[in-house]
Amino acid sequence: MRGLLLGLALGTGLFCIWWSCWVPGEAATPRRKRGGLIDRLQDELVQAGYEGMGPRGLLTACLLAFALVAVLLLATTSVAVIALAFGLVAGYAPLALVRMRARRRRAVMRDLWPDAVDNIASAVRAGLALPEALAQLGHRGPEELRPAFTAFAEDYRASGRFQDCLDRLKERLSDPVGDRLVESLRIAREVGGSDLGRLLRTLSGFLREDARTRAELETRQGWTVNAARLAAAAPWAILAMLSTRGESVRAYGTATGTLVILLGALTCVGAYRLMIRIGRLPEDVRVLR
Repeated sequence: MRGLLLGLALGTGLFCIWWSCWVPGEAATPRRKRGGLIDRLQDELVQAGYEGMGPRGLLTACLLAFALVAVLLLATTSVAVIALAFGLVAGYAPLALVRMRARRRRAVMRDLWPDAVDNIASAVRAGLALPEALAQLGHRGPEELRPAFTAFAEDYRASGRFQDCLDRLKERLSDPVGDRLVESLRIAREVGGSDLGRLLRTLSGFLREDARTRAELETRQGWTVNAARLAAAAPWAILAMLSTRGESVRAYGTATGTLVILLGALTCVGAYRLMIRIGRLPEDVRVLR
């Protein structure tokens, strides 16, 4: 009997120790998901200026481009590996176009955000409320940012819910700097305080310095990225010219020719990704999504 009581006491103690390791309510609190592939594609589409196209539409365009080019080349050359290679290149082209436009617009926006933050700081210093300070960017802010803040002003006039309007503003901007600005204004709205002007001026100075440094680095490493693109595209340009000759097409239609193309494709893709990874500067991510 005494042994049974000791066993129950030991088991109860171990259960209490195990139970104390869990925070109450942790299971009921949903964890915030990190941005997946669909979220990243949606951000890149917005940053590229294709707000009307969704990620599924972009993936559909990639599949259509792949199928069209692959079928056309298969009917022309009758060599499956050549059709597959150029079909993959064509299928990646819409995604590459979106990412290229998104990078260019991010570079432009990086130079515009300091002026927008200074504009908000001036409006707050003049006595405007935060919603009014954001709304006036729709007609006084930088040209590229005006549509998003004009839509914010319309949302706020229609609903009057500042927090919900900020969330929709973040979705329209889809920009890491915009996320930081929105969350700073959200905290200032909720807790109040007299340091908002100083916070905005500090943020503006940091953004200007970051844009200046990044522009210098991108200028210096631009030749590395361009060299990587030229080196990756040159073999396929030569293959496209060789595919116009019948004897070359027949040579690539053999098992050895197929192996050469596959090994060349793997080498080009691996070398290109490695060179881009080494040469490209890290991009800001939306940690405050």
